[in-house]
Amino acid sequence: MIVVWVGIMAVVTLVGSLGFYWSQPDWTFFESLYMAVNVLATVGFSGEHPMDPVGKIWTIVLSFVSVGVVFGTVGVMADALMQRAMTGTRRARRMQKRVDRLSGHYIVCGYGRVGSMVVRELLEAGHEVVVVDVDQASTTRAAEAGIPIVPGSATADETLVSAGVERASGLVTCVDSDPDNVFVVLTARSLNPGLFIVGRASSTEGIAKLQQAGADRAVSPYVMGGRRMAQLAVRPAVVDFIDAAMSNTELDFSIEEVQVVPSSRLVGTTVGALRARGIFTLAIIEESRRYDHRPSDDRRIDAGDHLIVSGTSETLRAIDQA
Repeated sequence: MIVVWVGIMAVVTLVGSLGFYWSQPDWTFFESLYMAVNVLATVGFSGEHPMDPVGKIWTIVLSFVSVGVVFGTVGVMADALMQRAMTGTRRARRMQKRVDRLSGHYIVCGYGRVGSMVVRELLEAGHEVVVVDVDQASTTRAAEAGIPIVPGSATADETLVSAGVERASGLVTCVDSDPDNVFVVLTARSLNPGLFIVGRASSTEGIAKLQQAGADRAVSPYVMGGRRMAQLAVRPAVVDFIDAAMSNTELDFSIEEVQVVPSSRLVGTTVGALRARGIFTLAIIEESRRYDHRPSDDRRIDAGDHLIVSGTSETLRAIDQA
């Protein structure tokens, strides 16, 4: 728009200068240019030489042209700015409506190196994700990837409410600042006491702070990275196998966690019954957080249990069906 405006003004200035130059024989081109700029700028100087009637008529014409160009340009630029603002507003409204339709989704606070990996893993697992980030570059990258976004600080109540925290299944906060992550956990827990929250910490001290704030799990990428590297050095095949089973892409079976709610059809069934369906129960985590890592076939499944099961992806998807 600016380039177009400069081009129009240059053409009008040149035409105005040539008009004075041709209509006033005793004027130099510089004097003609000087007069044209005065008229176009509405300064009102009369120039150093007298002007004949033809020159005065050309001055009137050029004055009308300058007013039209100036006001027309202002109008076009204002309309372009309004259109851009309205387009951004409409885009934000459409995005918010998309978020408002979600339920049982996951909120990822921070779309940096760690956050983008979390989002990718959640999407590959078939979950819906909303990204919350205060950085415009990060939200732009997420939006370009087709991920619903809520711009703003995740430490603010209204931002998490806009992201649907009251309807979400879980929240992962992986902002670069440990204090911000702690504050996000506190805010999210107050808005949704039943939300499953995972927090990122830069140190072991940060893990303790996140857990005290109400995070269900706290992870340090540096600690996890070091532990994983050590496991790869000692038992690489085991790590590769577990990764393949967790990814749901490389193998024809996977390992999943199933929460048994009171209305689930799994309540009252046994481990042996699941085995007969091709579902192997690796462990059961009871409500008291006690692990039963070798459940017998006659072990009854109760509401509140968390099952760690393996089987084909198709079988696990139908685990809660009769």
